Amino acid sequence: MFRFHALLRRCLVLGLLWALATVACAAADTESVDINTADAFELAARLNGVGMTRAEAIIHHRQTQGPFVHPDDLVRVKGIGPRTLDKNRQRIRIGPPADAAQP
Repeated sequence: MFRFHALLRRCLVLGLLWALATVACAAADTESVDINTADAFELAARLNGVGMTRAEAIIHHRQTQGPFVHPDDLVRVKGIGPRTLDKNRQRIRIGPPADAAQP
């Protein structure tokens, strides 16, 4: 009987840890970034496959060509291709977050 309770307790703890890890990963994956206002560090941290060099290229592009109108415009930046765009489509935002409603 003791072994059953120990096994049950371990299963519950592992299940709880798995659930917490899933929630943490989901929260990290949904952090969006405004590609028109973010600095290079924020772009590099929040976009998959984008390091400091590409982040600086994004900033240079928006400074020389004007703000991005649509997330798809990001492929005009040297080093950002369709695959990088697709990996980050849910993270890319133009303008303030949707949950920042104005009163």
